[in-house]
Amino acid sequence: MAETLKERKDINPQDLWDLTPIFESDEAWEKAFAETDKIADQFAAYPGTLGQSAERLREFYDLMYGAFETLEKLHGYAFQRKSEDNRQDAAQSMYSRAYSRYVQLMSAVSFLDPEILALPEETLQSYLKADCLAPYRHVLENTIRMKAHTLTAPEEAILASLAEVTGSFGDTMEMLTDADFTFDAVPDPEKPGETIELTESNYILLQRNQNRAIREGAFRNYYKTYKGHNNTFTALYSTQVKSDSIEARLRHFPSSVAGSLASNNIPVSVYDSLVETIHEAMPLMYRYVALRKKMLGLSELHYYDVYAPLVKDVNRTYTYEEAKQMLLEAVAPLGEDYVNVVKKGLADRWVDVYPNVGKSGGAYSIGTKKDHPNILMNFNGTLDDVSTLCHEMGHSMHTYLTHQKQPVQYDDYALFIAEVASTVNENLLIESLLKKETDKNMKLFLLNEYMEGFKGTIFRQTMFAEFERICHDKIDAGDALSSTTLNETYKDLIKLYFGPELVIDDEVAYEWSRIPHFYRSFYVYQYATGYSSAVALSEAILNEGAPAVKRYLEFLSLGNSVYCLDALKHGGVDLSTPEPVRMAMKKFEKILDMAEALVNE
Repeated sequence: MAETLKERKDINPQDLWDLTPIFESDEAWEKAFAETDKIADQFAAYPGTLGQSAERLREFYDLMYGAFETLEKLHGYAFQRKSEDNRQDAAQSMYSRAYSRYVQLMSAVSFLDPEILALPEETLQSYLKADCLAPYRHVLENTIRMKAHTLTAPEEAILASLAEVTGSFGDTMEMLTDADFTFDAVPDPEKPGETIELTESNYILLQRNQNRAIREGAFRNYYKTYKGHNNTFTALYSTQVKSDSIEARLRHFPSSVAGSLASNNIPVSVYDSLVETIHEAMPLMYRYVALRKKMLGLSELHYYDVYAPLVKDVNRTYTYEEAKQMLLEAVAPLGEDYVNVVKKGLADRWVDVYPNVGKSGGAYSIGTKKDHPNILMNFNGTLDDVSTLCHEMGHSMHTYLTHQKQPVQYDDYALFIAEVASTVNENLLIESLLKKETDKNMKLFLLNEYMEGFKGTIFRQTMFAEFERICHDKIDAGDALSSTTLNETYKDLIKLYFGPELVIDDEVAYEWSRIPHFYRSFYVYQYATGYSSAVALSEAILNEGAPAVKRYLEFLSLGNSVYCLDALKHGGVDLSTPEPVRMAMKKFEKILDMAEALVNE
């Protein structure tokens, strides 16, 4: 890879995504955008009329979803053009205008749910049975499902007006940490007299440094700053939790967690079952911690050692052509039809491959046109980049299959299942690589990458979920959250989840205060359930073959036409029981067995 970034115009066009299937040019986009000038006005005649007849509601639904489809195409194209080079004023303008038009439409149809829910029960039941509304039956059922938790229109307006305030605690936390915090520099043991800058953005990178003194220095200095603001973080987070509790109570939910999970129709038992099942599997986590200690050759394992690389001198790199071949080999178990669509996507330039000056960092998949999802990535030749290609193609295939099978009202999928397809692809990749790998160090490297996925996405996110549940339950019960309560609760969870081999430094008690996800309450558990579901699905695909593949591809095609748990159950994963999480833990145990055997050779 080149050391200096190229300008976009200097990159081979075959390595740039092709946006012309969405719009032929920016001029074509401008023409289409101009035609949406009055798109919100067409809804002015509908408020107060949705109770007239089922046909009137059908007419409204058709018009609304058509309008959203039009604007999502405009918005998606503009977003991708902006991502290509964020210095472009024209693309920035296109994106801003498309977003503003989208907000106008949202405002124009915001009366929909309150008006439907204000209709008499007999009207609602007749609408559910009406043939003309059959294509929207699940949409309507989902709206009616929330009736008991929807307030009067004036009350909803009051809550909406407070949303900017009640949603600001996380913004304040991130402003404090990202903009205002400064950390003491870390002495560089390899360059006496020199220091290494410590920032919010490079902390985890320093925790992965092979030099233990650097890791420890970063750890101590980082949490020294957080400890110094412990009371501020306590005030911010406890107010966030109080806000959640008050809204849940106002909406007539029995608890904060019930109120949060209701939007995806997830019973609280799924949340509790996850925590309970991971508690059963703690001995496996303790074995991994002990293996980490052994592989690092340490007499004591500290928290600043839990991200340290276990296998040194693994610097294998790959070309993009090699990465594409690795992707195709990885997804081969998903069948010829799946592979052929992936091949088509690669040939039709769904992927924007390399970094360029001004290009957005990271990676994403976006489905702007029904037969043409796109992937942005920044390929530099590492195994992580190969895995990213597989991950994002999983998202793209989920989007593609959903778009092929579902009408616009169901052609998206909820966050609860959004990471399943991407993780299945990642797991298939690492299984494919392990099957062929003969080098012991590389095999250990792959196994550790695999185990880190379980540690970071199932164990750690479940630990976060348990912390959130404890805190919200205290507030729901009328108790207070002091700094001592928060610190001790979190420290006790670290002890529980990492076990007796980890030396518990005082600094770990303050880690809760650096987790921004806590301000998006009851969000992180979905990482653990999604990863567990992906493990169960990938294991079935590899071991059962065609029947499991058929179920999985049907799952990828369901979109929002059914509730999340029902979609997963169709794919063969029943999260209403602990079995999928238990199956994931059995897989973790097998990987752990393999790694221990290699280390002990």
